Amino acid sequence: MKVKIFDEEDELDLENDINEFIEDSSIEVMEIQYRVGVGIFSEEQIFCFSALIVYQIH
Repeated sequence: MKVKIFDEEDELDLENDINEFIEDSSIEVMEIQYRVGVGIFSEEQIFCFSALIVYQIH
């Protein structure tokens, strides 16, 4: 069992990263955990979209 972590500033970029990763037919996804972090720096909101994928390789 292995894990892969993705971290992006935009949810669509994260979605694309995950879809590209799981297209590999040798990967069996066991679990995906999704998180969103929000911070404020000065007057700017900063978002962090991340996912942890637990998987096995056939």
